[in-house]
Amino acid sequence: MATFKTTDGTEIFYKDWGSTDAQPIVFHHGWPLSGDDWDNQMLFFLSKGYRVIAHDRRGHGRSEQTDRGHNMDTYAADVAELVRHLDLKNAVHIGHSTGGGEAARYVARAEPGRVAKAALLGAITPLMLKTETNPDGIPLEVFDGLRAALASNRAQFFLDVPSGPFYGFNRDGAQVSEGLIQNWWRQGMMGSASAHYQCIAVFSETDQTEDLKAIDVPVLVLHGDDDQVVPIANSADKAIKLLKNGTQKTYAGLSHGFFATHPDEVNADLLAFIES
Repeated sequence: MATFKTTDGTEIFYKDWGSTDAQPIVFHHGWPLSGDDWDNQMLFFLSKGYRVIAHDRRGHGRSEQTDRGHNMDTYAADVAELVRHLDLKNAVHIGHSTGGGEAARYVARAEPGRVAKAALLGAITPLMLKTETNPDGIPLEVFDGLRAALASNRAQFFLDVPSGPFYGFNRDGAQVSEGLIQNWWRQGMMGSASAHYQCIAVFSETDQTEDLKAIDVPVLVLHGDDDQVVPIANSADKAIKLLKNGTQKTYAGLSHGFFATHPDEVNADLLAFIES
């Protein structure tokens, strides 16, 4: 397996496919998944001549099950170390959900020449939690409920989420994919319960307003308007107003996991953005 060690000694797993001479695309996965969540997109962009890279966030997937460093600063620092390890330049960073937050923080702080563009899909940015300055956010009790469900029976919880709100399979008329459900469960159960538990606070309580304001490169913001996990009004609709060079597209009726349920449409939109 391809791995590298961060400066704090944590072993990070990554996949790196394609010619090292090709423009790189780096994929950032959501909670509590792994780089495997991007298999469709990685194969698609590999076929288009790009170099595609996806890592498993610390504590997730095949990376070390450390209980240290579960905060957005460290997640972004791990990405910076991966980028330096592979010496990636002019890269496109694509992040989903928590991975969107990770990508935004990395891109906002990236070394000159490292990043060409970014795409935020169903991203948690700028802030999910309800606070005095974010009054229409999600109440803390909701995230406490996620923590309680994970601690009580993680295996069942990791079936309930993809079977229901994540892919919109709880909606009338939804075309349910057992493969997506089982693959979500597989990826989740590979990771550390401690990392997953801690990451709930990371994705819900991290304010990334300043990250979005600091990003200079073009950013594509994609979101489903039936996202039951990261509601669009509190995320993409706010994020686009903070970005200097952002473009937003909303997918009518689609869920949080829209890039997995409708890959052909999303891949085409991503390709058009990258090649524009």
